[in-house]
Amino acid sequence: MIAIGEKCNGMFTSVGKAIDSRDANFIAKLVLDQVKGGAEIIDLSTGPGRDDAKDAMKWLVKVAQGATERRLSIDSPSVEVIKAGLEECKNQPLINSTTADVEKMSKLFPLVKEYNAEIICLTISDKGIPNTVDQRVEMAMTILATAMDMDVSTEALYIDPVILPVSAAQNQLQLACESITAFKALCTPPVKTVVGLSNVSSGAQEKKLLNRTMLAMLLGRGLDAAIVDTLDVDLMNMVKASDVLLNKKLYAHSFLKV
Repeated sequence: MIAIGEKCNGMFTSVGKAIDSRDANFIAKLVLDQVKGGAEIIDLSTGPGRDDAKDAMKWLVKVAQGATERRLSIDSPSVEVIKAGLEECKNQPLINSTTADVEKMSKLFPLVKEYNAEIICLTISDKGIPNTVDQRVEMAMTILATAMDMDVSTEALYIDPVILPVSAAQNQLQLACESITAFKALCTPPVKTVVGLSNVSSGAQEKKLLNRTMLAMLLGRGLDAAIVDTLDVDLMNMVKASDVLLNKKLYAHSFLKV
């Protein structure tokens, strides 16, 4: 599984303050800590309500690239902020994210082509988050069809079934798992899948236990990537164990140290 480190996000108070003060040492250490924890991609978000979001994103990308050669995920609801981040990326970027809204895809898919990027695609429309597997599949099909119409390879897409909090939408979590299986049957080769894992435990107790258990369930369905807390050692050890048990990596006595 591809682990996307979630910690460089301005919504976290300490990160927001570091962005405000342009504390490069703080951000660089946070990037390196996530890489050491197993992050293959580092998600970068300036956080909400920032007037200097474009400049802040450019700065974040430069600092992150000074600390690691790992790929970066440019995370913003603003197309302009995403483009500002993409302009600074040296390695293949990941765009986080588009919805299944055709208007938004028409703005972001050209950036996928221009910057040779990959993109996370949420199965959300202007009507909101779907309540069934079939509705999620319908949105996934809209995403795939739009990508093909715009000459964007489906191999550049990560489809997200959208994880909701167990404290608010408990019945939706099993449906998210089933959606991963359904997405895999839509095209050949199978489309890649991703989730924002920490959403499951928002507002709940025993957050780490819920996150780990949900991820294990999703991995069993064939999940390809997840935005996670790579500083959670037990969660990342579970990912390593699942790679072995799902025959994605060769077993060795030292599999946790790899």
